[in-house]
Amino acid sequence: MSRRLSCSLLAFALLGCGGLAAQNRVRTETITPPAPAVSPAAPQPRLEAPADPVPAAAPAKPNPRIVIAPSGSPSDIISDPSQLPPPVARMRARILEAARSGDLAKVVTVMQSNETMPVFSRGADKNPVTYWKGSYPDSDGLEILAILIAVLESPFMHVDWGTPQDMYVWPYFARTPLQALTPTQKVELFRIVTGADYKEMREAGAYMFYRLGIGPDGTWHFFVAGD
Repeated sequence: MSRRLSCSLLAFALLGCGGLAAQNRVRTETITPPAPAVSPAAPQPRLEAPADPVPAAAPAKPNPRIVIAPSGSPSDIISDPSQLPPPVARMRARILEAARSGDLAKVVTVMQSNETMPVFSRGADKNPVTYWKGSYPDSDGLEILAILIAVLESPFMHVDWGTPQDMYVWPYFARTPLQALTPTQKVELFRIVTGADYKEMREAGAYMFYRLGIGPDGTWHFFVAGD
């Protein structure tokens, strides 16, 4: 066999094998592997804002209550005028200024500054000046001014707290049993009355000389003698 023929047969054989291989080619398919199963996420705990701390309950405030000591007890007696409420202190100062002037009319002017005239007599007297001059004719009434000053410069009491009769009263003897007075208190009393007056009042059982009352709002209510 010639060399050319051999080469032709070889080429033919190779061509036949290639066709066979082409006929027997297997169709391939790309298989995508399934995605791995994702396990459900575990539930996350819900974060909540921390609750505001509950404030501790404030202690209840006690209701204010006025405690009134028995009238005449030492705790009721006040010697320091600076403890007076401003309206009372102002009225007291006005009365003292008028009394020290020696002019009865000036005291009456202070009395008339109230809505109503302070009580100055147990009777039906209408004019304080006439009444005072008639009570103390030897001094033309001026003795009443000395009594007024002595009364207002003595220790006093705050009586009937929290009632319509709430009052600052001079002197404190007006609300104090005379039998209970100490020697020191008797000396304070004798700055206002005489020993004879004291004896009569002890027999009567009460202080019966001049007393003066001013309300917490500064209203002058009375300057009068008697029980």
